[in-house]
Amino acid sequence: MKIVLIHGQNHKGSSYTIGRKIAEKIPGGPEITEFFLPKALEHFCLGCYKCIDAEEKCPFYTEKRLIMEEIEKADILIFTTPTYCMRASAPMKSFIDLTFTYWMSHRPRKCMFEKRAAVVSTAAGAGAGSAVKDIATALGYWGISAVTKYGTGVQAMNWDMVSEKKKAKIEKKTDSIAKKLSAPGKPKTGIKTKALFGLMRMMQLKNMGSGEAEREYWEKNGWLGKARPWKQ
Repeated sequence: MKIVLIHGQNHKGSSYTIGRKIAEKIPGGPEITEFFLPKALEHFCLGCYKCIDAEEKCPFYTEKRLIMEEIEKADILIFTTPTYCMRASAPMKSFIDLTFTYWMSHRPRKCMFEKRAAVVSTAAGAGAGSAVKDIATALGYWGISAVTKYGTGVQAMNWDMVSEKKKAKIEKKTDSIAKKLSAPGKPKTGIKTKALFGLMRMMQLKNMGSGEAEREYWEKNGWLGKARPWKQ
């Protein structure tokens, strides 16, 4: 079992700690790979649209590809971010922007439809739910139906300051999430994901996508015909 964690911060705070707990509770001694943002990807999307023609034309392709290769090989993805101003961190938002070609509206990857994911955010006060939603929405557009969300207020600036009562609740929650992520078999692709894919497919059929390169990608995968990424 391969797990990849993407952390929307360089420091190891409460969000990191919870995400790591979930990963370590997956049975079978999983292989765990971690990336810390912005250390692993110190760039913002420039809006140059070069990736629309070919992804390797992105000026930050080399760094981005190191992360995405591991993500594509993973069985489980865990995203963590502190809640900053009621939303996900800026480095996490930048990562989402730089990987937008993975969305079903562009060049979705078949492997994403077979993954499970968890999104974790903590806040000293309110806003963790909104931060989690930012990332979960992106993962949904990647084609991942099985996304578990956990946003919680810890009323603390770091993990050491979190109360023992709150830590006990977190332990139970991480047990539950780890169990859900390690369920046997492949996750089922949900109706919402299938409907969204169908909408994007119709756009490609009607030449309403972002260009000929994308349409060729869909044709190559057989998705403009009867093939679907969630089917063998």
